[in-house]
Amino acid sequence: MHDMTTTTETVNDVRHSGPTLPLAGRSKDLVGSMIDSSTSLLAAQSHDIVRFAMGSPADEAVPADEFRQIAGEILDHTSFTYGATEGEPRLLQLLVDYLATTPDPSTHDRLVITTGGMQGLDLACKLFVDPGDLVIVESPTYTNGSATALSYGAQLLEVPVDDDGMQVDQLADLVAHTHKTPKAIYTIPTFQNPSGVTMSEERRRELLRLAHTWGSVIIDDDPYGLLRFAGTDIPTFQTLSPGDPLIFSVRTFSKILAPGWRVGWVDADPSLRQLLINGKQAMDTCTNVPNQHIVAEYIARGGLEDHLAGIRSLYRERKDAMLASIARHLGDRVVTTNPEGGFFLWVTLREEFAEIDTRELFEIALADGVAFIPGPALSPGGRFRNSMRLCFASSTPDRIDEGIRRLTSSLEKMAR
Repeated sequence: MHDMTTTTETVNDVRHSGPTLPLAGRSKDLVGSMIDSSTSLLAAQSHDIVRFAMGSPADEAVPADEFRQIAGEILDHTSFTYGATEGEPRLLQLLVDYLATTPDPSTHDRLVITTGGMQGLDLACKLFVDPGDLVIVESPTYTNGSATALSYGAQLLEVPVDDDGMQVDQLADLVAHTHKTPKAIYTIPTFQNPSGVTMSEERRRELLRLAHTWGSVIIDDDPYGLLRFAGTDIPTFQTLSPGDPLIFSVRTFSKILAPGWRVGWVDADPSLRQLLINGKQAMDTCTNVPNQHIVAEYIARGGLEDHLAGIRSLYRERKDAMLASIARHLGDRVVTTNPEGGFFLWVTLREEFAEIDTRELFEIALADGVAFIPGPALSPGGRFRNSMRLCFASSTPDRIDEGIRRLTSSLEKMAR
């Protein structure tokens, strides 16, 4: 597979003529992200590639014309100096007003605006994770999240996922074998990345019970919850346990508006707000002020609900198109999840493809013009060698079918 990271060893080899760099011990746990690195890798390719790798909204799902109009109107009187670390007051007020229309209303003293959802995860680990602490993660998981915990010295415990999300009934036994009490539980409960599955209400209630038994914080990462296009809403952790200090919720505008704005928020117990501000001030002082004002103005103009309705319909069409294409080209040689929202399918190879390692497949498929994320890149322990994540959100149905056709060709080459 293409090397998408620069290791400490490589740095030291290149600089062999000088002294060894005095790297911090934690640098060995900065594992990087194949997901994010795929952006640079794909940009370097000169041939046509169907892009199932990056979990990004479709270009046509981003209200770019409205953003350009808003930017042109408000930048003339928008401040370009530093802003309040907790977020611009207008955006915070509009966010409180909007959340009041959802199942998870909130208040000013619970909210801090972040530079994307990733900063929210970093703040959570900065506040709660000491070196050696046990942190529970789903398996597979969004490894940018687990990598953040690793960067703070966490010991990770992978817990299997099935069609109802994290297998919470296995938690007690798995934790007992570590001889530790978990400090944090990292979960993407709704339309999970990478599997697309959603944790059942029964499991959410049991996870809350276990969190209170152990005194563990639930890091509730939910970028996709507003993108349900089928089925019935399941109560969130905040709904099931309002005001619970052990729930730390991470949210973002990246998947519902545009990732390039890098605007998100955390919703946490008010006792944490000053610590969150302190922690953020040690990172970036404040989230990009003009971007906050553009997002705020977009919300203020009242189009967010119509926008969400439109992209939900778009993503449902694309998920259905991907499932139909997989059935047509691959049939029973693979098994897939069938999400009711979000961006992703999780595909597991079987029959004559069962022994194929998707890390090796990646090279062949990229040459054949289709990109995906191999399963081992979505497990801290490198599991799921015969699985892959496919993003259906960012490609049209025609491109989806072409991509699955190319992927099938690559698989058949390897199976010969």
